[in-house]
Amino acid sequence: MRPYDLDSAIRKVPDFPRPGILFYDITGILMKPDAYRFCIDSMAELYRDLRIDAVAAIEARGFLFAAPFAERLGIPLILVRKKGKLPGKKLRKRFTLEYGEDEIEIHEADIGAKKRILLVDDLVATGGTLRAAADLFKEAGATVVSVFCVVGLPFLRYDGVLGDYRVETLITYDSE
Repeated sequence: MRPYDLDSAIRKVPDFPRPGILFYDITGILMKPDAYRFCIDSMAELYRDLRIDAVAAIEARGFLFAAPFAERLGIPLILVRKKGKLPGKKLRKRFTLEYGEDEIEIHEADIGAKKRILLVDDLVATGGTLRAAADLFKEAGATVVSVFCVVGLPFLRYDGVLGDYRVETLITYDSE
């Protein structure tokens, strides 16, 4: 696989969504087919020997990377959605973020005991949403075998929240 300079594809937007925040915008990756292909190819390489029964994607940008990966491996895609977005019987997890609370849901029928799950999002910052999703799968009897994000912001200390999970990223930024 040929390397790709993802940093050149990621837009850095200062003071978004509020002053003092540097936003790492992955939409630049989606605008460059070679960059996007590199991400999916890298996922396939990273997890080719890890037995995965399903891929779970965090709404909404996690869907963009998890869906083609799941299709390539021929395994199910489980959507982790914000509260109120899924019909039918759901499993829920409420969690605390830096600036409030949130709640995520998955279809109960999509989880089977002893399923080995790869959890995917576009970016990992504090790790709160990913941790809530991992806890939800664990409570449902599944095992999260790894967490994948294209971008990692380790200076926000996600390792303290996700420390008991293998976390893989394609690029990290060590400070704002």
